[in-house]
Amino acid sequence: MELDGRVVVVTGGTRGVGAGIARSFLEAGAQVVVCARRPPPEAVCAGGRTASFTALDLRDPAAVQEFFDAVGRRYGRLDCLVNNAGGTPYRPLGEGGAQRHARIVELNLVAPMTASLAAYPLLREAHGSVVMVGSVSGTRPSPGTAAYGAAKAGLESLARSMAVEWAPEVRVNSLVLGMVRTELAHLHYGDEAGIAAVGATVPLGRLAEPADVGAAAVFLASGRAGYVSGASLLVHGGGERPAFLDAATVNRES
Repeated sequence: MELDGRVVVVTGGTRGVGAGIARSFLEAGAQVVVCARRPPPEAVCAGGRTASFTALDLRDPAAVQEFFDAVGRRYGRLDCLVNNAGGTPYRPLGEGGAQRHARIVELNLVAPMTASLAAYPLLREAHGSVVMVGSVSGTRPSPGTAAYGAAKAGLESLARSMAVEWAPEVRVNSLVLGMVRTELAHLHYGDEAGIAAVGATVPLGRLAEPADVGAAAVFLASGRAGYVSGASLLVHGGGERPAFLDAATVNRES
């Protein structure tokens, strides 16, 4: 398989999008290490392989460094780091106070930078790559999740700068995700009718599946993307139909 013998770390790889990414790498033949603050309810498996798990708080720089040192000792190499861990609750910017919003920025921007810096020596030696998992929230207004959107905008900028500074040894790219159907989708979109209604707003007619994201991550980590660095790959099903088109009283399709 295309990633036989490669070693991949997926942060936040125990559920949702992260687990989908981990499974895609397992199916491609890689050895996968997933980390999160809590263990998964069940092991992340695919392709006859099982990802190993390490409990880790990515906001603890010393623990992050120790984790990557352990990966180096155990596997002798690291070929790809997928910075997937992140997320946010719905919280209008005027609520909760600056400290709470700052913690969202810490998780979604500072933690990926911390992990990337700790992984850099291993990635440089292997001529590996970093995949940042971003969001369309970083490319458009993000009401209710403003700190998250700001962090994701910063993450994409960070990736582009890293791609220049770390070339030619390490490639760095971003996945810019739209809406994804995970086990927590109901918290964002409601029941099955709500999920279907939201999916209908996407040009491709559905929400992404975690496997869709995983396939894109595997591509960016593979030799097929050997000349791709500093890029942002949009995984959003075509984006969002502009609201004004539905509000306008002219140029309507009959």
